[in-house]
Amino acid sequence: MKKFIEEFKAFALRGNMMDMAVGVIIGGAFTGIVTSLTENFINPILSFVTGAETYGLKDIAKFASNFVSEFVNFLILAFVLFCLLKGINKLMSLGHKKEEPAAPTTKQCPFCLSEIPFGATRCPHCTSVLEEKVLEESK
Repeated sequence: MKKFIEEFKAFALRGNMMDMAVGVIIGGAFTGIVTSLTENFINPILSFVTGAETYGLKDIAKFASNFVSEFVNFLILAFVLFCLLKGINKLMSLGHKKEEPAAPTTKQCPFCLSEIPFGATRCPHCTSVLEEKVLEESK
């Protein structure tokens, strides 16, 4: 049973699964914005243009406040999702160690400034003996 729970945790917290969940939630919230835009702006404009209905200043203010309210709800939901995912990503990275930089595999020839293998004793480009240069510098 423990292995099953660990596998489900790995499945549920995978990057693409979290992306899909965020997409579904944001999509649902964005549907509210589109519905509000349609009901509070497009339909009243069409009704006014066709002469089916006339609107007063009070009605227009109500339409605008409904749309702004839906937009603010969307922003709050998006912010909460952002904070939640940031926390989940922080928790997921707690167990991982940072990779140490790899040891250098090349060095620079002091004579011709070409890149050569780290263990080389002679430069393949200018054929200089590298160990003698190191010995002279240490004197």
